[in-house]
Amino acid sequence: MTFATASIPAILAEGRTIAVVGLSAKTDRPSHEVARYLQTHGYRIIPVNPMYAGTRILNEPCYGSLTEAAAALVKDNVKIDVVDCFRKSEAIEPIADEAIAIGARYLWMQLGVVNEKAAAKARAAGLTVVMNRCIKIDHMNAL
Repeated sequence: MTFATASIPAILAEGRTIAVVGLSAKTDRPSHEVARYLQTHGYRIIPVNPMYAGTRILNEPCYGSLTEAAAALVKDNVKIDVVDCFRKSEAIEPIADEAIAIGARYLWMQLGVVNEKAAAKARAAGLTVVMNRCIKIDHMNAL
């Protein structure tokens, strides 16, 4: 599926469970601010960060990987819709592989994050891909 800006409202409407890869427990970090904003707007946030695995961020358990998060959520019949990436561009390909493996529908790379190879792989697997955009800003603009 090819991404178009018109897809953003659909992603925001359909993607209610968002794994935030690279979510920091530090409240002054952009990842924390964005995740907290999304949470206050009714989205379920799934923290993914190996540095904080086993702790809680934004009152949600933090997982070391997408695979671990998806496995833990399956018992509650919860599936990750959106994989929101707060990682360097060069670190995205293995995240895209995991997003494909867990059956996510959307791969979102935050502002400044672009990885064409990972995006092509994700698109080929049927995911909608967003690069170099902030999900919080797009949500605010969609209101």
